[in-house]
Amino acid sequence: MLILAATPLGNPGDASTNLREAILSAKYIAAEDSRKFSRLCADLGITYDAKIISFFEGNEIERLDELVKIMESGSDLLVVTDAGAPGISDPGYRLARAAVEKNIRIKVLPGPSAVTTALLLSGLPSDRFSFDGFAPRTSGARTTWFEKMATEERTMIFFEAPHRLLECLADAKEVFGPNRLGAICREMTKTYEEVIRGDLETLHNWADKSEILGEITLVIAGFDPDSRVFTTDDLISEVLKQEAAGISRKEAITEVAKITGVAKREVFDAMVTHKSQDRLTP
Repeated sequence: MLILAATPLGNPGDASTNLREAILSAKYIAAEDSRKFSRLCADLGITYDAKIISFFEGNEIERLDELVKIMESGSDLLVVTDAGAPGISDPGYRLARAAVEKNIRIKVLPGPSAVTTALLLSGLPSDRFSFDGFAPRTSGARTTWFEKMATEERTMIFFEAPHRLLECLADAKEVFGPNRLGAICREMTKTYEEVIRGDLETLHNWADKSEILGEITLVIAGFDPDSRVFTTDDLISEVLKQEAAGISRKEAITEVAKITGVAKREVFDAMVTHKSQDRLTP
């Protein structure tokens, strides 16, 4: 059996009874960092007898066969990462996929999650949200990444390295606008936990004036469709795009009104303006 176990984000008191028992009874444990795992066990006051197998991003693929063979031999394999749940921006997904393909049973020991903890701390809507792992490292790639999320209506959550946070917030402010709400969640569940809430302008100013250390989870509010303002040129462009797809102008106007939430009459008037401009063009 493959056992995927969530570990504390920082506070050892968040370790579940199931996690403690799994560590004590395991014969094989795949750990992201053996030293951090040993430190966790020391903090929990428990001693393990299991064989520890290094299992991190850099060796995840090459370790798969070895780990699958352990389970196929009839032994359970406990998988733990440095913090949170295996497979969530940490090694684990590929191993779970391999276990499914080999008809090996999978068990999950639920526990702490940086994603849901940050979401709740942010005070932003939590009924619908997306998680996108780590933001791209370069500004160009990050800006393109954010642009693809520009109309995402769900609350957005992702991780960022402390030394890239300021640049990341600058790009987010540029794409989403300075008034978009967000939250920086730092060192969650640890002694120096800190949550900064406000619009992106406020978050950027904080990052610009602060020494940023520790684990960072960034939460940004989703796009509010009611906040978008469509100019006459926007409406004309959308209608022409629909027409280029092969539908009539009347159908295109109806479709654009539906997509944008703008009254059909307003879209019609925009196209009248466009027609008039065409006539005046020499």
